[in-house]
Amino acid sequence: MTAEHKSKVPHTFVLLFALIVLAAIGTHVLPAGQFDRVKDPNTGRTVVVAGTYKHVDQSPVGFFDTFVAVQEGMVDAAEVVFFIFLVYASFYVVLQTGALHSLIGFLLRVLKGKEAIMIPIFMYLFALGGSVFGMFEETFGFIPLFVGLAIAMGYDAIVGMSMVSLGVAMGFAAAFMNPFTVGLAQKFAELPLFSGMGFRIASWFVFVTMAVLWTMRYAAKIKRDPTKSVMYGLDVGVLALDRSELIVRRFQKRDVAILSLVLALIVLLIWGVIVKGWYFNELVGLFIIMGVSAGAIAGWGPSKIAVTFLEGARDITFGALVAGLARGILVVMQHGNIIDTVIYGMAQPLSAFPNWVAAEGMLIVQTLINFFIPSGSGQAAATMPIMAPLSDLLGIKRQVAVLAYQYGDGFSNILWPTTLLPVICSIAKVPIERWWRYFVPFFLILIPVQMIFIAIALAIGYQ
Repeated sequence: MTAEHKSKVPHTFVLLFALIVLAAIGTHVLPAGQFDRVKDPNTGRTVVVAGTYKHVDQSPVGFFDTFVAVQEGMVDAAEVVFFIFLVYASFYVVLQTGALHSLIGFLLRVLKGKEAIMIPIFMYLFALGGSVFGMFEETFGFIPLFVGLAIAMGYDAIVGMSMVSLGVAMGFAAAFMNPFTVGLAQKFAELPLFSGMGFRIASWFVFVTMAVLWTMRYAAKIKRDPTKSVMYGLDVGVLALDRSELIVRRFQKRDVAILSLVLALIVLLIWGVIVKGWYFNELVGLFIIMGVSAGAIAGWGPSKIAVTFLEGARDITFGALVAGLARGILVVMQHGNIIDTVIYGMAQPLSAFPNWVAAEGMLIVQTLINFFIPSGSGQAAATMPIMAPLSDLLGIKRQVAVLAYQYGDGFSNILWPTTLLPVICSIAKVPIERWWRYFVPFFLILIPVQMIFIAIALAIGYQ
């Protein structure tokens, strides 16, 4: 019997549909309500008007509509679903050319048994990108490469995914100048842009170092005993690379050309996101260019490129559908008009507590809200107009409220299934429940450390 059959963890689809059912029950139990919203003339974003929450007519989601929400979630998340299909299929074409295999073989020969040094180097680099540029989606193209590299080094897909996604997520969450979270939240809180940077730099170093140590500890454990891997017994398909074959593989001219193309397009991708504001549609366009061009450089005809592309799309079907199913949870809550009710219900009780309890409560509330509003800028627009004046009433510095938002939004970005986590897991070929087995214990360690930083910020009058 395989490890997969022994596992008592429900299938990902079962877990997500159970949450859809729970959300549907919530529309019958919770009162429907909404905040007034206005458009901020400076940012063009729609923001919540504090103090305007009101009850609206109840609109419970019935039995049949609960199942309809699965399709509606797929449609609502179509941009994400097709992003997964097209990006992975395009990268699959690149993988099948063998160019990346040559690169990994070169790295293994150069490092000669010291491969583990790549874990902290790349995690700190990705974390820096997450902090300075708000990098997150831009790292998707690196995930298959690092998964393959990690497996070739004797680790597993979790280690490769962590080198990229855990690194960038920690940098994003504890950022000292992320314009999409810190900058936006400070604007809504009417604070100087990127103020309080010194405290945030210290916070960034602590959290990123924790992630590096957690990953290296896990990597060393499964290097000694592969059965300790949370991925043990699972096949990650073409992403799994054989070290003995890679280490003797040499660069061909077409490999260099393909890798140069990939590097150029990734640089272009990062520039486009930062400078031009590109998002899913533009990123997909770049990846398609990457896949088609790589196939052409490899000497393939159009039909072979198309067949290989479809093989990749078939390989990622499960992961793409997970993203759509997760969106069904939010669709149900939107139909039932209970998202604002949940936000209001979590924020309101904070006013009854002393400021040191309320400050920690803000952190918990923001973490929970990220499940319902899985967008950093969207969460800032929805919650900071509420939290900023609430912090004034509680005697909490607005900078502390921004810090609570930043932590609450950021660290749970690779925890909740309604965020981009299903996309990341899909690209890495890591079932989401296996990622939870690895990450949730670390997340539980992160919570008290976040609370300590919030407490310190409150004690020193951080502003």
